[in-house]
Amino acid sequence: MDGPVSNVEHCNLAYAGQLELLQDRLREDRSLATRRDQDHRTALHWACSAGHTDIVHLLLGLGVPVDDKDDANWTPLHIAASAGHDEIVKALIGKDAQVNDVNQNGCTPLHYAASRNRQEIAVMLLEKGADPDATDHFESTPLHRAAAKGNLKMIQILLQYKASVNIQDSEGNTPLHLACAEERVDEAKLLVSHGASIYIENKEEKTPLKVSKDHLRQKLSQGPILNPYCCVLRTFNSTGYQERSHPLIGHRLRTVGVRYSSFFPA
Repeated sequence: MDGPVSNVEHCNLAYAGQLELLQDRLREDRSLATRRDQDHRTALHWACSAGHTDIVHLLLGLGVPVDDKDDANWTPLHIAASAGHDEIVKALIGKDAQVNDVNQNGCTPLHYAASRNRQEIAVMLLEKGADPDATDHFESTPLHRAAAKGNLKMIQILLQYKASVNIQDSEGNTPLHLACAEERVDEAKLLVSHGASIYIENKEEKTPLKVSKDHLRQKLSQGPILNPYCCVLRTFNSTGYQERSHPLIGHRLRTVGVRYSSFFPA
C-alpha cells in the first residue's frame, strides 16, 4: 500500500515497520500505544496487518489490549490469521487473545484461516479452543469455506478437530454441497468418508449430487468410499432405470428414509 494508511503517525510507523521511530514516539508519549485512528485501529492492528513481528512484540510488551476491535469489529488476531502471519498469531495467542471473537460478518479468525488455507494458524487456533463449528452471518462454518475453496488439507485438519460435516448454511448447503458445486472430487470423497450425507437437500431441494456436474457425479457414484448405498446410485446412473422398475432400490431408499425425488427425477 502506497502512502499513509492512517491519520495518526504512530499507526503509520507500525505499518511501515519503523521500530526505532515508533519506540521514540512511545517513549515521548506512552498513551500512543493504545490511541486509535480513523478506522478505530491501534498500532497493534497495523503491525499485525503488515506482519511486523518485532513491533507486535514491542506493543504486547507494553501491555496493550490484545482484543481491541476496529470499526469493522476485526481484532488483531482476525487480521493476523487472515494475512497468514504465523508468528504473530502465536504471539497474540500467547497473550490470551480471544480465538472465538467475531467481526461484523460474524466470522472468527478460524473462518479466515480456513478460507485462505492457513494450516498452521488453524491448528494453533483450534488447539487454543477455536470452535470448528462457529457460524458466520450466512451460517457458514470454517468447513464450508475450506470445502468451497478446495483446501483438502484444511478439511482434514478441521475434521481431526471434530468439525460437524452436515451443518447447513443459510442456503441449506452443507460443506459437501459446496465441494460438489465447485467440482472438488477429493474433498467431497473425504467429507463423505467422515459422515457427510449425500441425501440432505438445500433450499432449492437439491442434494449434493444434484448440484454437481455430470462428470463429477459419475466419479462420486463409483466405488464404495461414498457410502454403503453407492451401488444403488451406480445402478441408477449407469442404466437410467426408474424407481418403479426396481422395488429393491425403492426398499433400500425407504430403509434409510431418503426421498425418491432426491435421485429419481420425474
